[in-house]
Amino acid sequence: MMSNTSAEKQESTEVVSQVPALGTRVASKEPAELESAMSRKARLSAYFTIAAAAFGLISDGYQNNLMTMANVVYKKLYAKEYTSTVSTRVSNALLVGEVIGQVLVGLVCDRIGRKAALVMTTLLIVVGATLATAAHGAHGDVNGLLWFVTIARGITGVGVGGEYPASSTSASEAANEKMLKNRGPVFIMVTNFVLSFGGPLAVCIFLIVLSAAGESHLETVWRVCFGIGIILPLTVFYFRMRMLSPKLFRESAIKHRVPYWLAIKRYWHPLIGTCGAWFLYDFVTFPNGVFSGTIISSVIQDGSIKSTAEWQLLLGAIALPGVFVGAALCNPLGRRNTMILGFSGYLVFGLIIGLSYDKITKIVPLFVIFYGLMQSSGNMGPGNMLGLVSAESYPTAIRGTCYGLSAAIGKTGAAIGTQAFTPIENNLGKRWTFIIAAICGVVGVLVTYFFVPDLTGVDLADKDAEWLRYLAENGWEGEVGDEGDEATLTEKIHVGKEDDSVEEKA
Repeated sequence: MMSNTSAEKQESTEVVSQVPALGTRVASKEPAELESAMSRKARLSAYFTIAAAAFGLISDGYQNNLMTMANVVYKKLYAKEYTSTVSTRVSNALLVGEVIGQVLVGLVCDRIGRKAALVMTTLLIVVGATLATAAHGAHGDVNGLLWFVTIARGITGVGVGGEYPASSTSASEAANEKMLKNRGPVFIMVTNFVLSFGGPLAVCIFLIVLSAAGESHLETVWRVCFGIGIILPLTVFYFRMRMLSPKLFRESAIKHRVPYWLAIKRYWHPLIGTCGAWFLYDFVTFPNGVFSGTIISSVIQDGSIKSTAEWQLLLGAIALPGVFVGAALCNPLGRRNTMILGFSGYLVFGLIIGLSYDKITKIVPLFVIFYGLMQSSGNMGPGNMLGLVSAESYPTAIRGTCYGLSAAIGKTGAAIGTQAFTPIENNLGKRWTFIIAAICGVVGVLVTYFFVPDLTGVDLADKDAEWLRYLAENGWEGEVGDEGDEATLTEKIHVGKEDDSVEEKA
């Protein structure tokens, strides 16, 4: 299907291989002289990419859960000014920023490169966290301080949101290159596990700082906790500056004349699945995470900040095992079935807590255990699988864009859920926050079953080959490939209407 445009180019090409569903194309292997000279950095780049994704996303998990205890502190410090409206605004600032970041950086991932996207997100998180730590109102005005925090959290959110498509697509492509059979479990452990671990980490750091500063210095406590959020992304900044884009991206990137309409025509079905399921998951899990501190505070008898944090830590610890169960099930049970199982947990535990709320909240350990099990089932199913299926369902050229869009729709659900949480709690009662979670679980099962594809074990390179064939069949013309990384050689494929030709651009 694809041929060289001239005899000279054909002679200069060492290897021509058969690619499933695409025909013949030039392999992306480097010439022998360049391959022998390739640096150790290039050979190990995939492993560093996976590790950098893990260390980067742990800072996202920390930022996502930072407001859990900060909300409790703000309510005590600024009781008059920190109304439910202000609380929702501050909590939602990160979410609004995340939606912007996921869409924007998703596009940057595909159009400019994975490395550029990762560096940009790191800088945004550092800037936002620095501003939040130093937040002050004019002349000591508390309302001014809270607006400052809101804006700073919004900037942080753009960086945190951008990490989702940037880190996750890079990790998925690197894992596909080095460990295809275990791509799913590896991806889960360097994405959702570290994101989920950010919750207990944020509470542990809060407890340490609270013990050191004391409850009489709560302003110092929250500022130090925000300040630690500056350090975490800086730990991987150097490595991201030095990393290479994954091999799949170097081979399959489309940086110009991206055929978005053809992409929508081909992938609208899984796009409904990943966007819809992510919306439902975040609608339930984010407000239940952000406001879990205030929920627990209202349930325990003494209502002290330290006791609330300790119960919050137990809640986060109970939610973590679900990540490991999902990682173990994603290959033998399949991505879609594992996701359905997790959404079913929302139905079971949501109804148990919601229907027995008045009785179960009188037994705090039992309430926290069932609350944790509900969140654990979310981690096991949609929490683990949504990132995985969003990375696997789309070809490399549009993976960042589609992943970012799916995650952005999810965070829109989180923002709506956070906005609706307090009115639901005030008008219907706290039990209804759990009953609605159960209803979302049912809808999530249906959306997953009908719209989410199961690509367990599929090589992402084969998805790219099918995509290129589809483009050629639909008359798209353009170049495929990226020459942006030094010390690598990647041929660009020229896809044409009449003949699909391969041109070596390096």
